[in-house]
Amino acid sequence: MPADVGAIQVKDLNTTHFQFQQAADHLGLSEELRALLLTPYRELTVQIPVKLDDGRLVVFNGYRIQHNGARGPYKGGLRYHPEVDHDEVLSLASLMTWKTALVGIPMGGAKGGVSCNPRNMSVSEIQRLTRAFVSKIHLVIGPYRDIPAPDVNTNPQIMAWIMDEYGKLHGFNPGVVTGKPVSLGGSLGRNEATGRGVALVTAAYGKRKGPKVQDARVVIQGFGNVGSHAAVILEEMGAKIVAVGDIEANIFNPNGFDAKKLAAYALQNRSLKGFPDGEEIDPATLLELECEYLIPAALGGVITKFNADKIRAKVIVEAANSPTTTNADLVLEDRGITVIPDILANAGGVTVSYFEWAQNIQQYKWDLNRVNTELENILIAAFDKVLDCAEKEKSTLRVAAYLLAIQEVSEALTLRGVL
Repeated sequence: MPADVGAIQVKDLNTTHFQFQQAADHLGLSEELRALLLTPYRELTVQIPVKLDDGRLVVFNGYRIQHNGARGPYKGGLRYHPEVDHDEVLSLASLMTWKTALVGIPMGGAKGGVSCNPRNMSVSEIQRLTRAFVSKIHLVIGPYRDIPAPDVNTNPQIMAWIMDEYGKLHGFNPGVVTGKPVSLGGSLGRNEATGRGVALVTAAYGKRKGPKVQDARVVIQGFGNVGSHAAVILEEMGAKIVAVGDIEANIFNPNGFDAKKLAAYALQNRSLKGFPDGEEIDPATLLELECEYLIPAALGGVITKFNADKIRAKVIVEAANSPTTTNADLVLEDRGITVIPDILANAGGVTVSYFEWAQNIQQYKWDLNRVNTELENILIAAFDKVLDCAEKEKSTLRVAAYLLAIQEVSEALTLRGVL
């Protein structure tokens, strides 16, 4: 199943910078340190000529931005989407810096992507695009330099092509990329890791602050890899999945869906369109349904100043990157609606990517139970730290998460002698 698609993208570089500045103000950081922490190490823009199946030559724009590597090699996904541009990639690269620091894995932050519409491309065209992209960026990636992973509209097959193309140039090294097929060195549990992490963090919040996930109504916007796995795992925890949506359809059932049937249908049909057990509603209505947990799991910028005052969820769990704009955040805070921030809620994917990388460089494979157990340990420890910090500082969870992450990166820069 492709990664989640279907939201109207709102450019979120200003949002991520504002979120950083909120925490920086709280910490009293100097302007020099703020500039250092916001400025990326390297920005790479490449042109990728690809011969299409009909014989036409099309040039695509590709990006790889390495934001901060003070704590380890750069880490972050690659997305294939028409909305990909420099500002989006920079925003997402900085989010990866804070995300890896927050959960305590020894990596930095990067992001990349290609501006294209893979829904209009054949498998062979996507493969040629991927291999051509690797030929342009291979000198700046590597198992101890920068390790890409799947993101929106990319998947294990695309990661396998990246590994293969890199291997032609540098020799066999599966640690260059994560999110690979298990038979090519991928980790068990990686495909569902982001969705599992969303479910674990949601349940942890419910346990400490309420409402508990048992019998809680959950709405999920975006039903690709992340949203579908979160739905299945939350249902196993006792939650009721009452509404889901993707680019083709948004459906509602007040009695709750069978999440496994829903996920299987979406995988087979590549859409929720036509699923028989629900009432079709429009995308705006989906976000505004009354529920305990709203999980935006598509692209960014879907909760804005135009709909934040209509949200009726008690808690928003950001499975997507930057789904809530700055203005919306302020409205939600005023209304007493808790937001579990993206750098915590969706960190399961990068955490198991780290496990995959560790297995690759050790040439040793973990079983699924170890992967899931260590994932839960890391995410719950991070969640507890964020909640404790928020209560101590009397701040939102987002500000607390950034406080902790910025402190980790600043300490690494200081120890390296950069500051």
